[in-house]
Amino acid sequence: IGYYGKMVRGPKKHMKRLAAPNHWMLDKLGGTWAPKPAAGPHKTRECLPLIILLRNRLNYALTAREVKIILMERKVKVDGKVRVEPRYPTGFMDVVSIPDTNEHFRLLYNVKGRFHIHRIQDEEASFKLGRVKRVELGAKGIPRLVTHDGRTIRYPNPDIKVNDTVKIDLATGKIVDYVKFDVGNLCMLVGGKNLGRIGVVERREKHQGSYEIVYVKDAAGHKFATRLNNVFVIGKGFTSLVSVPKNKGVKLSILEERERKLARS
Repeated sequence: IGYYGKMVRGPKKHMKRLAAPNHWMLDKLGGTWAPKPAAGPHKTRECLPLIILLRNRLNYALTAREVKIILMERKVKVDGKVRVEPRYPTGFMDVVSIPDTNEHFRLLYNVKGRFHIHRIQDEEASFKLGRVKRVELGAKGIPRLVTHDGRTIRYPNPDIKVNDTVKIDLATGKIVDYVKFDVGNLCMLVGGKNLGRIGVVERREKHQGSYEIVYVKDAAGHKFATRLNNVFVIGKGFTSLVSVPKNKGVKLSILEERERKLARS
C-alpha cells in the first residue's frame, strides 16, 4: 500500500516570508517567517497586518515584541475600535488612529500597487467609504447590503445598488451618504494592472458571458480599461469624498519618472 502522507486538519497557521504578498515589501533575508494575517474583514493577499503597518511602515516599533506591547496598551484603533491582535488585517479605506499622538491614517493604494498610508485630519477620520458587494433580503424580509469590508447594514436606501459606494459614519455604523456607479464619477482602481490609478468613469461595456469592462480617464488625460470589479467609486463628478495622494493617482511612464527625479536633484 502506497503512503500518501498524513491528512492535515484545519487551516494553515503559518506563512513563509517568500509566500507573503509582494506589496508588503519584506526582505527575503530578514527571517524565514512572515506574519500570517488573522481572519478578518480583508483577504490575506489584499491586507496589511497591523504588525507590518506599525513596524515596517510607520516605524513605531523595531520588533514584533514592541508592536505587541503597543497594541496591548490599547493605543491603536482601526475604524474607531481598539485592536490588540498584531495580525489583524487592515485594508483599503480603513482608518487607523493613534489617539496618543493624535494621528489618523487612511489606507489607500499608490500607482505602484502598494498600500499608501495616507495621513488625514480629525474630521475625515470619522468616516470611511464602502463598496457595495451585495444587496439582498435577510431574515424576515429585512433588506440589507454587504460592503467590501464585510459590514452588513440593514434598511439601506432603496436607490443603493451593487457597485455603488456608501459613506459610513464610523461612530454609528450608519450610512450618511452614497455615490452611484455612474459615468462621470471619480473612481480609484483596487485591482488589476492599473491598481491605484484614479480617474473618471467614461463608459461601461457589457460583454455577454464575460466580464464587464469600464473605461477610465485620469487627470493627465491617459485612458485605460479594466474590469468592473476593480472599480471603486470615490466621489461625485471630479470631487473626491476622501483626500487622495499628492500625485492624484496619475501613473507616470519610466521616462517621466526619471525626468521628475532629475528635476528634484
